[in-house]
Amino acid sequence: MLHSTETYRVERTTSTGNMDKFCEAICAFANDLPDSRQKGYLIIGAHDNGTLSGLKVDDALMKTISAIRSDGNILPLPVMTVERFEFPEGDLLVAEVSPSLLPPVRYRGRVFVRVGPRRDIASEAEERLLTERRTAYMATFDATPCLGATLDDLNMDYIRKEYLPSVIDADILADDKRDLKEQLASIRLYDRTHDCPTYAAIILFGKNPRYYLPGAYVQFVRFAGKAIGGVVLNEKRFQGSLSQMLPALESFVSDAIITQRPVPVSLFREKTVINYPNNALRELMMNACMHRDYQSNMPVRLYQFDDHIEIMNAGGLYGEARPENFPMVNDYRNPIVAEAMKEMKYVNMFNQGVRRVQDMLKENGNKEAVFDVSKMTAFAVNVYSTIDDSLDVPQDVPQDVPQDDNIDIQKNTGSAQDVTQRKKLDIWIEEQIRKNPKITTDELSKLSGFTSKTIKRHIIKLAHIKYVGSGYSGHWEIVDGSIRNK
Repeated sequence: MLHSTETYRVERTTSTGNMDKFCEAICAFANDLPDSRQKGYLIIGAHDNGTLSGLKVDDALMKTISAIRSDGNILPLPVMTVERFEFPEGDLLVAEVSPSLLPPVRYRGRVFVRVGPRRDIASEAEERLLTERRTAYMATFDATPCLGATLDDLNMDYIRKEYLPSVIDADILADDKRDLKEQLASIRLYDRTHDCPTYAAIILFGKNPRYYLPGAYVQFVRFAGKAIGGVVLNEKRFQGSLSQMLPALESFVSDAIITQRPVPVSLFREKTVINYPNNALRELMMNACMHRDYQSNMPVRLYQFDDHIEIMNAGGLYGEARPENFPMVNDYRNPIVAEAMKEMKYVNMFNQGVRRVQDMLKENGNKEAVFDVSKMTAFAVNVYSTIDDSLDVPQDVPQDVPQDDNIDIQKNTGSAQDVTQRKKLDIWIEEQIRKNPKITTDELSKLSGFTSKTIKRHIIKLAHIKYVGSGYSGHWEIVDGSIRNK
C-alpha cells in the first residue's frame, strides 16, 4: 500500500497537524462509496511516491489521531484502529478504518467520500445512495442470529413436513440437494456466518422460545367488572412457538371468549346476539403477535372485562407508520415473521387489517375499536362488546333480576305443565350445584340451554340454596334439604 498508486482505499500524507484533513479522510473511508466492504488506510509520514518523510511518531501524536474516533465530530462513530510502524528512514502512523454499517457518516455535518484517489463532499445522489445502503445493512431483529441456538432448538419435523412444502414449490424442493441449513438460510431462518438459527426461526418454530425471549407469550386475564382491579375470574398463558401457539389461541378465542345469546325482538320471535365477531378478534390477536417487539419482556396482553376487551403488545408504531398516517400506512417490525405467518394463512399482509376489523364490528353491531397509538413502547386496542357479561359473574344475591319477572315463578302460576317444567329445572339446578358447588350461572346456562337470566330467576326462588363468599372465590351451599321433598 505504501508504494501503490493512491486509491479510494489509501491516502498518504506528510502532515501531522491538519486535523480536518485526517477527519475528512477517515469519514470518507467509513462511507465506502464503492461498497467494497474493504478497510481504508490513512498513512501519516509518507510522501505521495511512497518514500518516508522521516517522521518520528510519539505518544502525543498517537493519542491525537486515536481521539478522532470519539471526539464527536464524526458521526456515527467510526470503527478504526491506530498503529505505529518503525523503519530506519522514519516512522509511519497508520489509521485503519472499517466501512460503516450505518452510512452516511458525517464530519461536522458534511458527508465525505472518495472517488478514486480524490476526496470530496458527497453529491445529493451519492448521499441518497448511502442512505439506502444504511437501510439495507440494518437487519431487523428477527433476521439477526440467535447466538447459542442450534437446529436442536427447532421443531424440525414441522419445518420439513409442513412449512417448507408450503413456501417452496414441490418440484423445486424435491430437486434441492442443499443441506437443511442452506435451505433455511435461503428463507432467512438460519445465519450461516454464525452457524445458528435466526430469531425468526426461534419465534416461529422454536421448541422453547422463552428460553431466548422471555416475553414471547400471550397472557389472558378475565377480570370481573369493567377495569383492571376487579376480581380475576380466569387466567391463562399461551406460550411456545407461533406455529404451536396460534392454533391454540384461535380455538380459545372462538370457544371461551365469543358468546351468543337469544334476545327477544317481538312477542314470538328472538334473534341471536354475538358479543364479538370472531374474525375481528382473531385479526387483532394475529397482528399483535406479528408486530410485537420480541426484545421486550412484556407479553401480549389479552384482557377481557365485562363490556370490552383490551389487546396490548410491546412496541409502538414502527418505521413509516406514524400516528398521523395510521392506519393508512403500514410497516413491519418483523418482516420474516410476517411473511411466515402469511404463508401459514394467519395474515394477508395487504394493509387491510384495521379496516376489516372495523367493518366486521360494525356489521355485528359493536362500536368501532379504539386504537391507542400514542404510546411510544406499546400498541393497544379496545374492542367493546354488544353484551354486558357482568350477568355471568355469580354474586351473593343476583340483584339484576326484575322483581316482576319472578312473580309467576315465585307463585307457581301458569298451566300445570309450565309449573312441572319449572320444578324439573329447579331440581336439575340443585343437582348440578351438589356436583359442583363452584359452578357459575353462565356454566349452568350453557349446560341447560336456558339463558343466564332464567337460571338466576330460578335460583332466587330456591331459598335453601345460598351463595357464600363473593365473586369467583365463593361457592353455593344447600342449607335446608332437597327440593325433591318439598
